[in-house]
Amino acid sequence: MLGAHLRRLREAQGISREDAGWQIRASESKISRMELGRVGFKERDVADLLTHYGLAEGDERERLLTLAREANAPGWWHRYSDILPAWFQPYIGLESAASLIRNYEVQFVPGLLQTADYARAVVSLGHARTGAEGIDRRVELRMTRQQVLRRPDAPQFWAVVDEGALRRPVGGRKVMIAQLEALIEASELPNVRIQVVPFLIGGHAAHGGAFSIMRFAEPDLPDVVYVEQLTSAIYLDKREDVDQYQIVMETLCIEAAPPEQTPDILRKIAADLAQ
Repeated sequence: MLGAHLRRLREAQGISREDAGWQIRASESKISRMELGRVGFKERDVADLLTHYGLAEGDERERLLTLAREANAPGWWHRYSDILPAWFQPYIGLESAASLIRNYEVQFVPGLLQTADYARAVVSLGHARTGAEGIDRRVELRMTRQQVLRRPDAPQFWAVVDEGALRRPVGGRKVMIAQLEALIEASELPNVRIQVVPFLIGGHAAHGGAFSIMRFAEPDLPDVVYVEQLTSAIYLDKREDVDQYQIVMETLCIEAAPPEQTPDILRKIAADLAQ
C-alpha cells in the first residue's frame, strides 16, 4: 500500500525514478522495489520522498509515515519464524491483508477451514521428523491463521474443493467426519462460500493443481496468485498471469456444484465414510 501511494505521488509530480532515487541516495531500481513493496522502508527515506513529492506537511503525510512504521513492524506470525519457511511468510502477510481470498484445493481441505485434528494429520505427513513439539507449533500456527475469518473486518473466503480431498480420510474416518461437520458449520458463515467439484464432471479446468487468488481493498494493489510447491512457492501479480488463473477459477465455480448444495454433499460424504 505504501509503495503504491509513493508511486502515485511521484507520477503526479512528473518525477522520474532516477531523480527520486538521487533524493534518498539510492538507485532507480531501489525506488522501483520500494514502489512494488519488495524492499523494507526507512522512515527517513519515506519522509524525504514525501517532501520531494510536495507533501511536506499535513494529515496525508503523517498517515503515510505511520504506514511506513507499520510496514516495518513484524507480523504476529514472526514468533513462528523458526518453523516457517521464508517462502511462506509473505503468504501469511498477504492473507492477513486480503479483502477476498479465493482458493482451489485438490488434495486437502483448505488450511483456513481445517480442524486441529485434521491439521495435525496433514502436518504430520510432511514434518514427521520434526517431533511432537514441532508439529504442535505448526498446528497452532494454522489455527491462529484461521482467526482472520472471524475478525470484524474478515475477508470474503471462497473455497472450491475437489471431491477427492473430501473423501480422502486424512487422519482416519473419525477425524475426517469431524472435519466434514466443521465444513458444514463454516459454510454458514456470512463471509465463507464453499463449493465442491464432483467426480461426475470428469476432467476440469484446474489441471495444474491447487492455487489461491488474493484481492485487496486498496485499489492500487494488484491481485496476487499463490501457487505452492513442495519446497517453494510462486507469487504471480502480472496482469496476464492473474487473468489466466481468474478464468480457471471462474470456470471451476461454474462446473462445481452450487454453494447451496454443499451442506448436503458434505453430509452424504460423511455418511459414506461412517459406513
